[in-house]
Amino acid sequence: MAFDLVFFGGTGDLVWRKLMPALFQAYRHDTLPEGGRIIGVGRDELSDEQYRLQIQMRFEQVDGAKRPNSEEFARFASLLCYVRMDLTNPEAYAKLKTRLSEREANSVVMYLSTAPSLFTTVCEQLAASGLNTPQTRIVLEKPLGHDLASNRAINEAVGKVFKEQQIFRIDHYLGKPAVQNLFAMRFGNALFEPLWRREHIANIQITMSEELGVEKRGAFYETTGALRDMVQNHALQLLCAIAMEPPINAHADAIRDEKLKVLRSLKRWTPETLNQHVIRGQYAPGIIDGKPVPAYREEAGVHPDSSTETFVALRTEIANWRWAGVPFYIRTGKRMASHEAHIHINFRSTPHEIFKNPAGQFNTLVIHLQPKDGLELHLFAQDQSKRNQAGSNNALSPVHLDLDFDKRFGSQRVGAYERLLLDVLGGRLNLFVRSDEQEEAWRWVEPILHHWRFDALGPRPYGAGTWGPSAASAMIARDGFCWSEET
Repeated sequence: MAFDLVFFGGTGDLVWRKLMPALFQAYRHDTLPEGGRIIGVGRDELSDEQYRLQIQMRFEQVDGAKRPNSEEFARFASLLCYVRMDLTNPEAYAKLKTRLSEREANSVVMYLSTAPSLFTTVCEQLAASGLNTPQTRIVLEKPLGHDLASNRAINEAVGKVFKEQQIFRIDHYLGKPAVQNLFAMRFGNALFEPLWRREHIANIQITMSEELGVEKRGAFYETTGALRDMVQNHALQLLCAIAMEPPINAHADAIRDEKLKVLRSLKRWTPETLNQHVIRGQYAPGIIDGKPVPAYREEAGVHPDSSTETFVALRTEIANWRWAGVPFYIRTGKRMASHEAHIHINFRSTPHEIFKNPAGQFNTLVIHLQPKDGLELHLFAQDQSKRNQAGSNNALSPVHLDLDFDKRFGSQRVGAYERLLLDVLGGRLNLFVRSDEQEEAWRWVEPILHHWRFDALGPRPYGAGTWGPSAASAMIARDGFCWSEET
């Protein structure tokens, strides 16, 4: 299946750091379709050979196991070529059309790894140049807008040029193996579905934490913040995967229909819940890995009086029969105590206690997303070594079953961007976001943004290297629960 994959922003950070390494892994795993060509598009004056050399130099900064040797790269580099373009110049698109017309491809993928402000321009110029053929697919990177109105404007502009089934709105979290296994666990097994409801689940926690700060992206982060960067897309997509009803089949629209129902069922915000159930924070100076790190306001590109949030914790509920009354907690932030992403499904206590469980502990299913990838099921059992101790007959101890996907399926499993790029080339939309999903997520997030705009208190400070402001712990404690690391 011959394909042309065009990277707009082909010399940018995302392409060399994530996309090219992912394509190389697919090439190494022999899963990249044959007859492919990868075209980098950028403003720099480069020949094909200079572009290949630039990518080779960038590959030296990739993790060792994913780094090609010289022979491997030489073979992979034969797929790479380059077109110099000013994306705002309509005449430049003729150069791309000429390059694409050099051969016949079954599919042409246009990957927009550019500033979102260019999405509309690029799509309009692709149409004006006749490059929006039925064989063309367009990939849009986040963020798709900064609010509901801008998101709608982008979707409408792209929708005038491409059909919905040609548009791939990418969210790399959906490509993670653990997220795909969440669907498999829920809908491919009979074990959990009878328990997956309010009668048995006490609360669900989604945590996505980073030790890193904003690094060199201070100016970008000033206009984005944690709510737009992580909650509106990644966190809500994970919530949908957990809470959705079983789809009628495994087709893309059946899955996305069910996710949309979840987003529409999220409880709407009120002035009271906005004050009590949404916590924003901003990291202050602190210690990470034994080294002092600066406050967010001291980072390059950040305003010294910035009110941009680097941390968000919130509580929400889903107003339907399956989940009524079950709190969902979402927490994400930079410069936190560790780099990890996980989902904790905490089950209710037994209805009639005949054994003494460890204080404050629940049966819990933990879905690890990063850096570990797998499932843990936390249970209770009798410690037979204590059977003869006084009062120990009814006491239980925590035990857990651990499924490490890397150990079970091998360390050369398909990464998130590798999976998603292969799905784009194969025309599979299951792991991509539909426009109505995206708009519904923005609709739910907007009242928070509006509330913060008029909140004079600003974000709460928290020390770098901690789990965020204490108000986040107080929020969940009002329900009688605590975050997973506090148990």
